[in-house]
Amino acid sequence: MMQQLQETTNYIQQLTSGFAPEFGIILGTGLGALVNDLEVQHAISYAEIPNFPVSTVESHSGKLILGHLAGRRVVVMQGRFHYYEGYSMEQVVFPVRVMKLMGVKKLFVSNAAGGLNPSFNTSDLMVITDHINLQPSNPLIGKNLDELGPRFPDMSDVYDEHMVREAMVIAEDAGFDVREGVYVSVPGPMLETPAEYKYLSVIGADAVGMSTVPEVIAARHMGMPVFAVSVITDMCTPDRLKKVVLADILEAAAIAEPRMTLMIRELVRRS
Repeated sequence: MMQQLQETTNYIQQLTSGFAPEFGIILGTGLGALVNDLEVQHAISYAEIPNFPVSTVESHSGKLILGHLAGRRVVVMQGRFHYYEGYSMEQVVFPVRVMKLMGVKKLFVSNAAGGLNPSFNTSDLMVITDHINLQPSNPLIGKNLDELGPRFPDMSDVYDEHMVREAMVIAEDAGFDVREGVYVSVPGPMLETPAEYKYLSVIGADAVGMSTVPEVIAARHMGMPVFAVSVITDMCTPDRLKKVVLADILEAAAIAEPRMTLMIRELVRRS
C-alpha cells in the first residue's frame, strides 16, 4: 500500500511541478462549486491518476483540483468515493493518504446529509462536532501502516475544536446561522426506513449520511486536524419524512453552497 501511495504522490507532484498543498478539501454531493473560488493551477481527472479509484456517483465530477484559495495552496477533491460503490475502505481513503504525503496539514470535509434533529431545516449547515461510525468496516482494519500513524489512534477529539469555534465566528460575522451536531455514517446506498431514522436519532445522531467518517478516521490516524460540515438536504423526522430524489438534494445543496463556500474559504484564510 505504501508503494502505491508513493507512486501516486510522485505522479501528481511530477505533473504539477512539485505543487505542495497546505490544505486538503473534500467536496460532497452537490457541493462542487467551491472550485469557482479557486485560482486553479492544475485539474486532473481521477481516471488519469495511477491507483486512484474513479467516482461512479452521477453528481460527482471526479477531478483533483490544485490551486490557491484565499491565497493558500490547496488540493480539492471534486467528488469522493463511497463504500457502497464497491470500493474497499482502503480505496475510499486512498486520496486522503496521498494528500498527507503531498504535505497537507489540515483536512476540510463537506457532505450532504439527512436531518435527524427536529430543530433543523433543509439547507441548514451543520458543523460536525462528533460522529458515530455505523459503516461495516473502517480504513484501519488490517496491518497498520506504521509510516502513517499508530496502531490505536485516539478518537476523543476527532473534529478540531478551534476550527469549530472559528467557523461559528465566521458565520456570525457573515450574518447566517449554523448548527452543530453529531453525524452518523451508514453504508447505503439505500436510504433509511422510518424505524431506522428513529433509531439513529435515539442513539444521538443529528444528521445521517453515507460518507465522511472513513476519510476522517484516516486523517486523524495520520495526525491531521479535521473540520467537517454537513449540508442538510432533506429532513428525516417522522413529521417531515418524504421520498427523496437526487434533484431535491442537489437543489437544497445549491441553496446552502454559498454559505459553506464562504465558511471554508475563511477558515483556510485564517489557518
